[in-house]
Amino acid sequence: MAFSADELRVLRRALAHALQTTSHSAPLSAFGAEWSQDIQEYLRLAEAVDEAAREGGRLRAFLLADLARYREALPGSAAGYLARLKEALDTGYVPGPDDLAALRALRTRRAGPAERERRSALLRHCEQLADISVRVRLRALPGGRSGARGGREPEPGREPKPERKPEP
Repeated sequence: MAFSADELRVLRRALAHALQTTSHSAPLSAFGAEWSQDIQEYLRLAEAVDEAAREGGRLRAFLLADLARYREALPGSAAGYLARLKEALDTGYVPGPDDLAALRALRTRRAGPAERERRSALLRHCEQLADISVRVRLRALPGGRSGARGGREPEPGREPKPERKPEP
């Protein structure tokens, strides 16, 4: 069974909440041995979830380091780099400027029509992901679209009115 990072966070919070409410509601002896066993199982499950999250982080770090090694060995490692990049994208990786530059350079190298189209399609996909990532970060900045105006965009054709400063 596989969980995403968000699902692991939700599960961890649910376990923490269950453990918190049981420990504060009454003494454990009032609930009996079965309840104590349930709490021990909650704790083991919480430890397993934490370990799975740590292992996922280690795997992600390994994949990204492997991707960087293949990128540095381009153009000789083009097939391996493209495979690792696709694998990283499937895990939620957002391509950076190095990846975009590498893909652009690979697209200009000699290749068959099918391979050239595959590289171009991957480049377009990476550019879209990078563009979306940049837009999301810009909206999160103070003064971004979600900032001062409450997330509303100005109406087309109308310029926002500048705020007037009180005259002395």
